[in-house]
Amino acid sequence: MDYKHRALDLFSKDRYAIETTGVVVEEVNQNYCKCRLDIEEKHLNANDCVMGGAIFTLADYTFGVAANTPVADSVTLSSSIRFVRPAKGPVLFAEAKCIKNGRNICFFEVTVTDAEGRIVATSQTSGFRSNK
Repeated sequence: MDYKHRALDLFSKDRYAIETTGVVVEEVNQNYCKCRLDIEEKHLNANDCVMGGAIFTLADYTFGVAANTPVADSVTLSSSIRFVRPAKGPVLFAEAKCIKNGRNICFFEVTVTDAEGRIVATSQTSGFRSNK
């Protein structure tokens, strides 16, 4: 089963994460995803650091792809993010891993790292599964 192809097809409609922000799906497996964001000037805040909203979008999108692989039935129920350090370019990575996969609720941890492998942020996200 080609999880990445299915995920790309399903999430191609997420214009904000893909077109506006520029998130790229790198790797997908069941309840797992790794995405990349190439930092551009549009991602920087007034202090020339990557804006928290761009980092959160990367983390949330990565969760969404992971939580909906292989079955597209999850939406974010709750999410929190902790910013650990300013993000350094030129690229950020987010990796979502399933912590618990219940019947209606799933829990994921997303780790955002920079090109040097330093943790930039961590996100804990729970999703609601409609079990269509």
